[in-house]
This record gives sequence, structure tokens and C-alpha cells, in this order.
Amino acid sequence: MKKTEVYILSGFLGTGKTTLLKQILQHEKNSGRNIAVMMNELGRVSIDSDAVDKDVPLKELLGGCICCTIQDKLESQLQGLLFDHELDAIYIETTGAAHPVEVLDAVLSPLFADKLEIKGIITTVDGQQWLNRQSLNPQVHQLLLEQVKHADLIIVNKSDLLNESEQAKISIDIQGLNSQAKCILSTYSKVPIKLLEGLAHTQKVKSAGAHVQADLRLSTFVHQFQGAVSQKDFEGFLRSLPDSIYRIKGYVLFDHSQYPDLFQYSYGMPLYMKEYMKMPLNLVFIGQVTDWIQLEQQLKKLEK
Repeated sequence: MKKTEVYILSGFLGTGKTTLLKQILQHEKNSGRNIAVMMNELGRVSIDSDAVDKDVPLKELLGGCICCTIQDKLESQLQGLLFDHELDAIYIETTGAAHPVEVLDAVLSPLFADKLEIKGIITTVDGQQWLNRQSLNPQVHQLLLEQVKHADLIIVNKSDLLNESEQAKISIDIQGLNSQAKCILSTYSKVPIKLLEGLAHTQKVKSAGAHVQADLRLSTFVHQFQGAVSQKDFEGFLRSLPDSIYRIKGYVLFDHSQYPDLFQYSYGMPLYMKEYMKMPLNLVFIGQVTDWIQLEQQLKKLEK
């Protein structure tokens, strides 16, 4: 089954996300691919929707951040896009206040996570703002670091306003925080589009031998249970998980129940909610994990 690619555009306010999106959309149009766009604004009035051509399906999420206040709206609109259109890719432009882990969590609903392929998180950075980040309030400073740390491609904008030593300092800073991502110095978000085509966010490590050298990028994994499992064994599995798994959510059918439970797990805390209808037994994982294959084997053992 062909999956729809998902690209998440991250970065603080005014760092060039919409300018980048316009260039990507032009490239996709020239390539003849079917794409859709989701744009998230914190305010109630759309500012940037005129950046998207009328023939591109556009969903706007206004009045809140997709990673907290309007997750439900995001889920229903994503489901609508997948149902109404045969899409090659969806581009999601987040608010400047969005945290990459939370955005992934919001996007990957267990109802349709198996139909999506997360290709990567593209973070735009304002070069001068980065150099002056210590003067920002602590929450904003931390958010900038997180947006860079979890990116697969980092675009440092306004580089024409920086001298060579400033450009070098930013590159070294960012490589120190995230050595796996490509970091490009840019003006007006101009980047070779082939870099986007090369993103492979969820690439699995093929063998345990590669474990030590493997990168620790934020990645996602979807497991589909074939039937019921023991709650005791499932909870034993949860206790064995490493700290590098940040989120799990989905539906689990226990062998003592007729219907599955909605299960959520956030930084080590599990939560169960009873459902009263049959649901797809998908479990979505988000974390910094080098070997999802090992995890998949553990999950399959639960069903025996």
C-alpha cells in the first residue's frame, strides 16, 4: 500500500517557513505530484494562506497550536484529506511555538498512522536570532534548541546578514546539538529541493551490528496487533522500555476484554481508557530509538 509522505515545517516565528513552503509547492507542482497543505496559526485570522495555490487542498488550523489545544481538529482534518484525495505528500506548517515531539504526536493518529510515512522535520532558524538566543526568555530559548535538536534538515536564514565567523559559529553550534541533520546557510529559504527528497526520517537500522554507530534521531514506528494480548505481559513490556521512548498511543485489545482500550503513554506514564467499539489495533511509538526492529520482535512475542 502506497503511503502518503508527511513533511513537518518547524521553526520560530518569522524564520522563513512560509517562504520555504512556497518554493516547495512550486517544485511539487512542476513535478506533477498531488499534495496538500495544513497551516497552523495561533490567531483566529489566517495570515499566510495566500501562499498556497487554489488548486492545492488546504486545511487551516486557527486559534491554537496543533500540539496542544487543537489536536482533535488536526486529526479530523488529516483524516478528511486522506479520505478525499489521493495524495503523494502533505506539508504541515506549524506555529512558531510548536514543539517537534508534540507535533509528531498530534499528527500520528492510531486511526491512520499506517497510511502515513513521516519523511522529516525541516526547521528554519533566523541566524541573528540564534546568535542572540541567550537574550530570549528561557522557554523560547529552550524551544529553539528543541526545534533544532529534533530536525532532519536545518535551514539557517538571513545568512547574508552574517559575517564568515558568525556563519561558522552557527554551523558549529548546530552541528554540536544535532550532528545527524544537514545544516544549510540560506537567504530567503533558498535550498536545493533535492535535499528534501533525500530525507528519510524513519529509516530503520538493519542490524544490531550497526547499533553503536546509528544516529539517535527522533523517529516513529507503527505496530499493528493481530489480536488480543495479556495485560500483565503488556505492562511488563512497558516497564522494560528505555527512556528514549517519549510517546506511545493507540488501541490494545486485552484477552479479558471484548473491546480494545485506548492506550496513551507519555514519558513513562501509562493511561488506559475503555472503548466500546472495535478499533484498528495500531500502536504508534515516538522516540529517539536506533532499533525499532528489536521492539517489534518484543511486541510480536506478546501475541503468542
